[in-house]
Amino acid sequence: MHEETPKHKLWLSNVDVFASRDHVPTVYLYKPNGDQDFFSIEILKNALSKVLVTFYPLAVARAECTIDGFNDFRPSMAVRQLLVPLVNEPERSCMLALFQLTLFKCGGVCLGCAIHHSVTDGVSAVHFINAWSDIARGLDIISVPPFLDRTVLRARSPPAVSFDHIEYTNDELYSKLKSLDDLGQECEISILTISKDQLNTLKYGFKGERSLSTFKAVGASLVYSVQGLPEEQYTRFYVHADARSRLKPPLPAGYFGNAILRIGSHLRVGDLVLKPFEFGISKLDETIKNLDDEYIHSLMDLLEIHKGDKKKVLGSRSVKMTDFIVASWLALPLYEANFGWGKPWFMGRASMRYVGQAYVMRSGPGNDGGVSIAIAFESANMAPFKEIFYRDLGSQVV
Repeated sequence: MHEETPKHKLWLSNVDVFASRDHVPTVYLYKPNGDQDFFSIEILKNALSKVLVTFYPLAVARAECTIDGFNDFRPSMAVRQLLVPLVNEPERSCMLALFQLTLFKCGGVCLGCAIHHSVTDGVSAVHFINAWSDIARGLDIISVPPFLDRTVLRARSPPAVSFDHIEYTNDELYSKLKSLDDLGQECEISILTISKDQLNTLKYGFKGERSLSTFKAVGASLVYSVQGLPEEQYTRFYVHADARSRLKPPLPAGYFGNAILRIGSHLRVGDLVLKPFEFGISKLDETIKNLDDEYIHSLMDLLEIHKGDKKKVLGSRSVKMTDFIVASWLALPLYEANFGWGKPWFMGRASMRYVGQAYVMRSGPGNDGGVSIAIAFESANMAPFKEIFYRDLGSQVV
């Protein structure tokens, strides 16, 4: 007998209120291990009913293909439509989470997830999936219980906005952000790979002349890859950063909700062409350091002021085609979702939402020390972008 589901209202923070109104599609792929109960529906459903305060639909499908048939599993509408529950039906669009188990003829399995962004960010979504897998594996206690009180991100009274927060307000510099659906065949999605040796060169230089985090090193490389654009043009590098540890005091362990904030660097292409690699690094470093306790509270207050006029803030999601919107999944335990039959062989986004959107991830469960970048770009610009990106991987000098 499972515990009765609590019944009470859940207060949403301003970050939740202004989060994207859609489901984030992800896939977990597992190769068969010979167990006759491999990914038993009953085990998954029982574990799900224990870990959720509300039971969500679980769909089962069968695919007449093999795991290897998807090649590098780059995000695409084909992967989204086949492996992740569809949410375009009215009765499903408001569901907070949907899950689909797809059985491949090779014996492999894909767990497709569609979790609504209004109630959780990537950190919390991975937290939930891993907790679900722990219960399915026989654990009785969730190692890090979810912290559900979102009032810790409540705006101040009265609000006190002390920064411009240009990333969240309308700006004439930016034109309409085109979704992949709008672009159709004009958009291409690629998986860029950086080996351990290439990454070490980016982080430390050829002679140990610098010391960078993985994200800063990769981010600067992405920025410098727009050098083929006109020099008078501008590019903005948006970073999605986790506010949990940046607040004073930090958010409680297991905070369950949206706490990923956007902040950006505004760069002239000509400066990237004429100035050394360290220039881009310094601009990116400056941007990330700005996301401190006061900046976060100022943003909460800005969103509170404009809560009744979402167009004022939501309209700022319109960005130029030359911009990047980069999220780091480097610190997320993506490959810890072991439901009892081993860790996933692959985990990633099923589809991308916008041109310029990119996700930086570790290279698989074995973690060979390299990283992968899933990126969506205009088809006409993808080839020159990739050429510059890989050319510069071996030539970044002080």
